[in-house]
Amino acid sequence: MTNESEREPSVKAVLLDLGGTLVSTTEIPEVYRRILGAHGIKRSVEEISQAQKEVEKQLDIQELAVLFEEYWIRWNLLILRRLGIEENAEALAQKIADRWWDYADVMLYPDVEETLQKLRVMGVKMGIVTNGLKSDYRQILEKVGLLDFFDVKVGIDNVGKMKPHRDIFLYALNKLEASPSETLFVGDQLIEDYKGAKEAGLTPLLIDRDDVIGSNVEKIRSLKEIMNYLR
Repeated sequence: MTNESEREPSVKAVLLDLGGTLVSTTEIPEVYRRILGAHGIKRSVEEISQAQKEVEKQLDIQELAVLFEEYWIRWNLLILRRLGIEENAEALAQKIADRWWDYADVMLYPDVEETLQKLRVMGVKMGIVTNGLKSDYRQILEKVGLLDFFDVKVGIDNVGKMKPHRDIFLYALNKLEASPSETLFVGDQLIEDYKGAKEAGLTPLLIDRDDVIGSNVEKIRSLKEIMNYLR
């Protein structure tokens, strides 16, 4: 007879969001300030932040799933023009897209490394599902030493869809050879991560480290709490 402690966990796979869940990155206006400064252009974080807000009203982020890298070049060009930068703006917009992660800091949250190692020891399959492009998530994972850690890595350009669309979750499950019913998904966004994963049939967990999301959903404050769902 099998003891409860010897039973295999019902969860066989864990899929995770990347930014805001596993890693924190430098805020966009500060990265811009650094890159522009490297090109001899001075603009304040406040000026860049205002330009970003204006451009985000103008561009639909959903177009990223169609335009891929070209979306960010257009986005950069609009921000540069909002900042009054016209000379060589097209070339600079391309450089910003190409060199972004050279100027951005990327850090693992303190609860990540130990949790991932425990999941690996338990034989749990793991993957990343992000609303980023392959060129971005590869650089991020390389910076934190996790490029080759996960069984599957899925971004927008793998599927041509963005979270919360169910296809991006189901694509990852197919690659993992895991069913929705035996898979947890952990992310920090209520719509894209939690509701998207739930709609695709996965068990969603919302990681809310600062306890600021008041919705009545299944929440965790630390990634370490994943272990409570494996027993």
